[in-house]
Amino acid sequence: MAMVKWESVNCIAVEWTKGVKTRYAQAANNARVVAAQVASMITFLMANYNQKADKFHIIGHSIGAHAAGDAGSRTAGLARITGLDPAEPYFQDSDASVRLDTSDAAFVDVIHTDGLPFNSKLGLGMSQPVGHIDFYPNGGELMPGCKANKGRPTDLDAIWEGTKKFDGCNHARAHQYYSESMAKPQGFLGFPCSDKDSFAAGKCFPCENGQCPLMGHDADRFTVTDGVSKTKYFLNTGSSTPFSRYSYRVTVSLDGPSWPNPGFMYVALTGRKDTTNEFQLHVGILKPGRTYQLLLDAEVDVGDVTEVKFRWKNHIFNPLKPKYGASKVELHRGRDNKIVSFCGTQNVKENAVQSVLPCPV
Repeated sequence: MAMVKWESVNCIAVEWTKGVKTRYAQAANNARVVAAQVASMITFLMANYNQKADKFHIIGHSIGAHAAGDAGSRTAGLARITGLDPAEPYFQDSDASVRLDTSDAAFVDVIHTDGLPFNSKLGLGMSQPVGHIDFYPNGGELMPGCKANKGRPTDLDAIWEGTKKFDGCNHARAHQYYSESMAKPQGFLGFPCSDKDSFAAGKCFPCENGQCPLMGHDADRFTVTDGVSKTKYFLNTGSSTPFSRYSYRVTVSLDGPSWPNPGFMYVALTGRKDTTNEFQLHVGILKPGRTYQLLLDAEVDVGDVTEVKFRWKNHIFNPLKPKYGASKVELHRGRDNKIVSFCGTQNVKENAVQSVLPCPV
């Protein structure tokens, strides 16, 4: 019920533990009964309390996401359905009439967190895009801080009944991300990309022309111009709370002695609000005159960046005691492609921190 902390809304929780903690096939069938009851309740509220369908938002996790879709299909004009890692078994690639789909509400947003194939990897969530907007945090398959699912497909009933120990960490991350997104919406920016590998390679950075929706509670602020997005949206999260992350691309031009030297380089960002942890920029040969680039996901929202902190260290002891520094740093902010240049004025010895400030205008 964290939503009431951030908005003036009424929240109704649907308790159906006894209907879902059973054999999986029975739970999937029970979801239809629950959907009918939810639709009946919405109809009652509309008839007796002067409410309209476009004021209702149903949020469902796992099989509950499909129950939400079924309820929406029974209630014309429903505003929104959020599917939190909709269940895969019996639902993936099935007819739209028996699973969550875009016809169930005016806006359907989906978060995928456990999308590995069920039959081979025991992924409980769908990988198939089924919403107007589908988000794939961390690639949508294996979440940071979670272990790979262990077991066999034949264990499904025991897992669902609770008689077999099963972590379920990946499957649960979807509702954890959604909950945090209410407090930190800008930390869950989704980048349009064709696939997870292209996203990991930085090919879909930065956000262009406002085409990046916010995963979670504020997803409905994004307008899908063609009605249904044909693009998947990717983002990275942390391995534990806070899960929110803020993306930057850092390009550093290195200055120092003319000879190559094996070592490490690190950067951190300081802004008007906060300072990030250090990020490893490079490990290997330090070559002055060369540029080094890093895509980083900051764990805090620093606001407008006012300083880049640069540090380096030797890989092995160097009796020459060289000094290196960032002669220039170019910083691209992911959410709007804002570019700020920073200029270094003095190289530093090993493990000393160089303060690199905005270049004079």
